[in-house]
Amino acid sequence: MHRCSPSKFAANLPCVKNIPGTTRAEAAVASLGSLPLPPVNAYSWHSRLRELPEENCAVKIVIPAVPLWFACIFLSLTPLPAAELPHIQMVNGTGQLIVNGRPFLILGGELGNSSAGTAAQADAIIPRLAAMHVNTVLMPVAWEQLEPKEDNFDFSILDHWMEIARAHKVHLALLWFGSWKNAFSNYAPSWVKSDPKRFPRAESAEGRPLEILSTLSLETRRCDNRAFAALLRHVREKDSEQQTVLMVQVENEVGYLGQGRDRSPEAHRLFRGRVPEVLIRALAGKRMQLSPEFASHFNGHGQSWTDVFGDAANEVFMAWNYADYIEAVTHAGKNEYALPMYVNAQLPAPFERAGEYPSGGPHPYYLEVWRAAAPSIDFYSPDIYWPNFEYWLQRYAIPGNAIFVPEARMDNAAYNAFYAYGQARAFGFSPFAVDSLTAPEKDGDPKPPLVQVYELLDSLSDLLPPAQAAGLTRGLVLHATSLRPTQTVALGGYLFEATLSRSWPARTLLTDDGAMLILQVSPAEFYIAGSGLTVSFARDPDVDAGIAGIESVEEVSRTSGQWTTERRLNGDQTNQGRQLLMDAKRPHIYRVRLYSIPSGREH
Repeated sequence: MHRCSPSKFAANLPCVKNIPGTTRAEAAVASLGSLPLPPVNAYSWHSRLRELPEENCAVKIVIPAVPLWFACIFLSLTPLPAAELPHIQMVNGTGQLIVNGRPFLILGGELGNSSAGTAAQADAIIPRLAAMHVNTVLMPVAWEQLEPKEDNFDFSILDHWMEIARAHKVHLALLWFGSWKNAFSNYAPSWVKSDPKRFPRAESAEGRPLEILSTLSLETRRCDNRAFAALLRHVREKDSEQQTVLMVQVENEVGYLGQGRDRSPEAHRLFRGRVPEVLIRALAGKRMQLSPEFASHFNGHGQSWTDVFGDAANEVFMAWNYADYIEAVTHAGKNEYALPMYVNAQLPAPFERAGEYPSGGPHPYYLEVWRAAAPSIDFYSPDIYWPNFEYWLQRYAIPGNAIFVPEARMDNAAYNAFYAYGQARAFGFSPFAVDSLTAPEKDGDPKPPLVQVYELLDSLSDLLPPAQAAGLTRGLVLHATSLRPTQTVALGGYLFEATLSRSWPARTLLTDDGAMLILQVSPAEFYIAGSGLTVSFARDPDVDAGIAGIESVEEVSRTSGQWTTERRLNGDQTNQGRQLLMDAKRPHIYRVRLYSIPSGREH
């Protein structure tokens, strides 16, 4: 359970000391002092690019700019210039996406793979999603469509999507389907796929070329760099003022599918060689931060990949080479337009081995390898299709990593969103194939569950980021199949115990799914958004031995920052003042005021 003592409520609110003669924003910067620049990866792609003739190099080596990290987030800062780029900042361990100087909460949706290839699709999809409270659309940009002929770029489709999104006040996140998409290279242009001599493939253990471009080809890397840089340059020229495009995903669910690692002759040669010293030093310096799966294999005194990484050698080798390649692509793009950039991971199913899932992808086991090779990546994100949603988000909750879910199953997305924003403190959530959602056929028909949840979260979107950063949110999700029928979270000196909604007196389940997000606004006042749960309250025994009670429960709504009380709940609707009985099917926001009295027992 995560705890927040009521005595720490005020202390949890970030603040900035006043400095005479400065604005609060300037004071925030001054109070932080100077920040060190990220280290340049000494091995990595820029050392290996020296093997190419100088005229073939399309990448400049730069040290990434360090964003300003503001400490004060709760009350009004002096507005920052509109030209400031979107960026990620960490506040009290919480990652925030900053847009026009303020935290922005992504209520997102990713399009189906074939839903962003025409202008007509933008005309049909964007207005519909905007009406459903989707504020950011994740859209594929395919290398094959962007550069159908070498060095001949076509941005017409992207321009139309940006225009339509801008007209409907919707943002975009671009998904670069370049060298790899879901491990394979089917989105590379035909002039790349049809020339394996120039653009070599990874190989199977039998020596058969696969439909996977090699991570080791400097020529493939150069061309991917060039295309990605052209994309970001065009977005800068067309959108830097409006900032319709907020961030970019570099490639998609990369990794090698096969027997653990690439078996090409070049890969064999490198695998038999020495592990880059920069990687060994980076991992040795973070030994206590390595995942348990990784730490058990790491031997910092070896030389070969097998010596250093044991049974994990194949996957670590692939992780290093994918990350090394993607670092080059990311740098090429950021040299043109330094938007936040991230990579996503296809997660393994239970009992899958590396190669059965994409070996070397940015999985939580080996993220420190990726961080060593690709310092330009801003954050790492899981695509969560497996039932254990909470587990996978917890695996990505590592220091310095902002939480964003770029893909998730649609069928239970409405419930998982409450957990993502409340407990994992995500700055964004985005179920896959959002364009498949349809509006009700007639007035009075229920909206899709995700739309109902996004409508509530949209009304809270300005309150959530500062509350997340102050540690004043919690969340949980329950299913009929959950291993634990009861879950408890702690916040503000109170325990919130939740079970799925049941009928009375038969006690049969009224729903198979339930979830809630809790937002604390004062020591004994909470907004609870959710559905399908019965919630009981108690004092946290780690805080005191008092007795908790319900002072009042109201069903409320919020429009343009103004709260409206829809119903005051008591009697049967609160089990005679003992519990919050949520609507079993439809999410609402409840304002719950609690009280506590001494129990009469000494601690």
